[in-house]
Amino acid sequence: MLPPGFAEVFVLLTGLAVGSFLNVCIHRLPLKQSVVHPGSRCPSCGYELRWYDNLPVLSYVFLRGRCRSCRKGISLQYPVIEVITAVMFLAHWYAFGPTALLAARLLFGCALIVLFMIDLEHQILPDVITLPGIVIGLALSFALPPGPVMSLLGVLLGGGLLWAIAELWYRLRHVEAMGFGDVKMLAMVGAWLGVKMVVMTFVLSSMMGGLVGVVLIASRRADMATRVPFGTMLAVAALIASLYGGPLLAWYLSRF
Repeated sequence: MLPPGFAEVFVLLTGLAVGSFLNVCIHRLPLKQSVVHPGSRCPSCGYELRWYDNLPVLSYVFLRGRCRSCRKGISLQYPVIEVITAVMFLAHWYAFGPTALLAARLLFGCALIVLFMIDLEHQILPDVITLPGIVIGLALSFALPPGPVMSLLGVLLGGGLLWAIAELWYRLRHVEAMGFGDVKMLAMVGAWLGVKMVVMTFVLSSMMGGLVGVVLIASRRADMATRVPFGTMLAVAALIASLYGGPLLAWYLSRF
């Protein structure tokens, strides 16, 4: 019999460790570098981190946010991503418990975190995540929800919906409304969550994107021509749909 809280602590610690790896993915994937080799290094001086330099959150605190070798500052992004990943792990534990679906949705959540940060920093959504994500989501659907039919429909609707909007906007305004990476990302969401949650993801992300755009324009940090990275909105909306999509949809339908 495990002591009370043991599972939650284990999940949090696992999330912190995985978050450390996600930081490597976020840094290296846009540079088209391997996420496995070489080991973690200081981006400023190339100092190879020892195991005690690579403890999630703790190393950042003990080193006071600076490289042990060159003493240059380390981005706050690193501990923040580790903490966010740990919280994401715990939220999924509470939502799905010790099931196979938990493992699948955690993998999906990790992909969303990486896509969020890369799109935020570089305005790209790497194919190395979205395309295998579509395939893996479809494959897992044969054993897990939403099932292969709903998963395939989710891919077709997710990718087709954004492609149609982008194509229509371009024909009307001769301006690209979004990149094709957004199309592939929503198709990936459809593969993992199914057609119903694709619709929810699209609606939520559109609402968030509109709200962020209004705030930026009102604060004079952007104008009507400024492009908000839509992949970041898709990532947040898809994570909400993954965790709470069922209850949210039930609540919405109960209003009618």
